[in-house]
Amino acid sequence: MSEASRDRTRLVGLAIGLLFVLMAGRGGFLALSDAPSSARANPLMAPLESRADIVDRNGELLATSVVSWSLWANPSVIWSGADAAKQLAGIFPDINEADLAARLSDQNRKFVWVKRGLTPRQREHVVALGLEGLDFREEARRAYPRGVLAGQILGYTNVDGKGIAGIELAYDAVLQAGAAPVRLTLDIGAQAALEAELATAAMDYDMKGGAAILMDTRTGEIRGMASWPPFDPNRASDTPADDPSRTNRAVGAVYELGSVFKPLTIAAALEVGAIRAEDRFQVGQPLMVRGFRITDTHWFAQEANASKILSESSNIGTVQVNLALGPERQMELLERAGLTRRAPVSLPGSAAPLMPQRLDEVTAATVSYGHGISVTPLAFLLAFSTFGNDGLMVPPVLVEEAAAAREAPVRLFSEETAHLVTQMMRDTVLNGTARRADVAGYRVAGKTGTAEKPIPGGYAKDRNVSSFAAVFPADSPQYALIVTLDEPKAIEDGSMTAAVNAAPVAGRIIERVAPLLEVDPRFEDLRPATSPPPALSQNRSEL
Repeated sequence: MSEASRDRTRLVGLAIGLLFVLMAGRGGFLALSDAPSSARANPLMAPLESRADIVDRNGELLATSVVSWSLWANPSVIWSGADAAKQLAGIFPDINEADLAARLSDQNRKFVWVKRGLTPRQREHVVALGLEGLDFREEARRAYPRGVLAGQILGYTNVDGKGIAGIELAYDAVLQAGAAPVRLTLDIGAQAALEAELATAAMDYDMKGGAAILMDTRTGEIRGMASWPPFDPNRASDTPADDPSRTNRAVGAVYELGSVFKPLTIAAALEVGAIRAEDRFQVGQPLMVRGFRITDTHWFAQEANASKILSESSNIGTVQVNLALGPERQMELLERAGLTRRAPVSLPGSAAPLMPQRLDEVTAATVSYGHGISVTPLAFLLAFSTFGNDGLMVPPVLVEEAAAAREAPVRLFSEETAHLVTQMMRDTVLNGTARRADVAGYRVAGKTGTAEKPIPGGYAKDRNVSSFAAVFPADSPQYALIVTLDEPKAIEDGSMTAAVNAAPVAGRIIERVAPLLEVDPRFEDLRPATSPPPALSQNRSEL
């Protein structure tokens, strides 16, 4: 062998030796570096504590924590950040490849998150890449096993396990403590019924949105609270921030609810002696109030008492009752009923009402039948529920442990007044505008309300908010229900009023939930069959 050949052999051997030294050195660096191969080496990698579960009143699981994996990287030991980013982007197409390449190429960094909350299949694909400098962290990820059920109520957490919305936010500290489950007053059976009937209403009436709340009038416990469109907290990260499904319309949206306010107006006037039940009012002609014309949707009589005013949903009659009551006492009622402030509920985002700047003769008149004042469905239901609790308004309870800390009940009306107006609303269901809400055996007492939506310069003629509020069973009420439909479209006969949409939705809900609530049916209304109620006209003076 020539001297030149021996030199080349020596150089190749030296190069191979140096390569092995480099590889051994890099392996040692990887073993000794503070880029952790386990969670123990880096405080950022400390395991997350598991959040407490959320359950319904019967212990049925609504939210829990499950094991998940998150991918992190140590850029200081990655040969090519661009190549690693390209391969990872093939597994995670939602990752910004250029941004990840820049972060993985920063040799001064020893820890960056790549992707949180991996599926088992994604983890397998990453392992199969065989890239060095990558590792996994075992984490507790929040899961909602019932999908959209009570989605807006439950809320969700971020990737670090911190509550962002709903009960997850309101009780974040309690849930992070990881002790006993947070128990809601919801009944998943009733909750499912409310959500299913709202979904059916969405198909039937092509509505923009809706809400339904079922409440125990004696304890204030909310048995069901539904909002449509539904929200799946499992997909919170994929749901745009402005998506309408994120809004809990039961507590986070305000509406002019229309004639469901009329029972409150009549009860207030009866309570203070401004009117008597047998008093009769002229309802045959439109009423002028400071140049504002009050009309009804249909002519039904020349004169009527309070019960007939309610059952026929007369704006003309209600305004005359309110004139006897007076703006000052009307405002006292609104304040005492909590309609001038946010509903006190264990959820973030309870919306404030929109009130007229002052109650003059015109605004007092329109507020008496539910126009010119916008409140949340929950705020209204709290006031309305007094008809199902001998005139007492009990603060709402959504989380069982919060019951002891709530405020004392407020008396809105006497037992006598509450029972009298409830009887009037029972007649409204039997013989008046709410006949489509009647449910055999369960003695529904309630009131319809349809309000055209306010727009700049007036009210929209083709966009309504339809509501039905009820207590049942009427002879011994224990539950209150409100159904609110936002912009339901006209049905075949051209009507958009609550009498033809919100009322039957409420009736179907009561028919489904009453057996779950162990309400005993009693068939005391043995009346001859009657023909269906006639189609009802529609305008701002509504039913």
